[in-house]
Amino acid sequence: MKSWMLCNSFVMDIKSVREYLGNDWNNVREKIEASLHSDIDLLNTTNSSILSNAGKQMRPLLALLVARVCSCNGITEATVRYAAASELLHNATLLHDDVADESDQRRGVPTIMSLMGPSVSVLVGDYWLVKAMELILGSADSDHRVIKIFSKTLSDLAEGEMLQLQKAQNGDTGLDDYLRIIYNKTASLFEAACVSAAISVGASAGYEKAARDYAVALGLAFQIKDDILDYAGTESVGKPLGVDILEQKITIPLLGALANVSKEEQGRVREMVGNIVEQPELRDDILRFVKENGGLEYAVEQLDKYVSQAVAALSVLPQCKEREILEEMAYFTAKRVM
Repeated sequence: MKSWMLCNSFVMDIKSVREYLGNDWNNVREKIEASLHSDIDLLNTTNSSILSNAGKQMRPLLALLVARVCSCNGITEATVRYAAASELLHNATLLHDDVADESDQRRGVPTIMSLMGPSVSVLVGDYWLVKAMELILGSADSDHRVIKIFSKTLSDLAEGEMLQLQKAQNGDTGLDDYLRIIYNKTASLFEAACVSAAISVGASAGYEKAARDYAVALGLAFQIKDDILDYAGTESVGKPLGVDILEQKITIPLLGALANVSKEEQGRVREMVGNIVEQPELRDDILRFVKENGGLEYAVEQLDKYVSQAVAALSVLPQCKEREILEEMAYFTAKRVM
């Protein structure tokens, strides 16, 4: 099996994936825009601003690719709705997260929260959430399993945020806690996007399981990469280092470093995390601790493991261009710089 660490020449071109998906992607984009339309000009302007800085839009892309690889007859109208809903739901959570985290920027541009205030960010997030649910519920062909999948994801997101907050307050995050948090906050929505797509084209139980296993592993890898970038990224891409630790979030690079030192040293570092709100200068000490004690190397090993699991899950699906792109998207997750 190809390892992402050997793919130095691989560069994922999201634009080319959209072009390959052609009208299927255009239909999803149009569904998103149409579902958000309002007769309130301020809301339309705000929504347009969010869409203009929409990022990679991986969840609906993955949904379309999964649906196409699982179907002999192409995607369905339900596929388009579920894919669009996954993007609306994702952005709703970001709008809410910006308020919870008091974020001034996202993807290098000012957040709605910073421009218009926290109340507006919450209200717009609620609007996107409701529109997502309308897409899931708003047709006679909506599968009850899909409704349950997205409902579970909403529950997962809330529980993940609260568990992360609880662990940040207590300073006692362990590896199992961390994996549950990133499953709930990230992988669960990847799972919903991919499994709902498989269901929308009547995929077999085996194909549906492959979609689920791929999405969960990919979602975990995606968040692990984010957490690595918080310690080893570059501020030139608009993402400052050490943001998580300033919020007292213990993620996998720090967990890896802690595993390599004595219990006394673990206690000292966790105490530093607990004091970082009052002493933000401790961030640099913790970043240094992670780099000097193998934390990044451990995190990369875990990243590679989940990328490999994602690619392996695809082995039962038909060999085709869509499957190749899904594999490349797993490798892209590991190689991305922001």
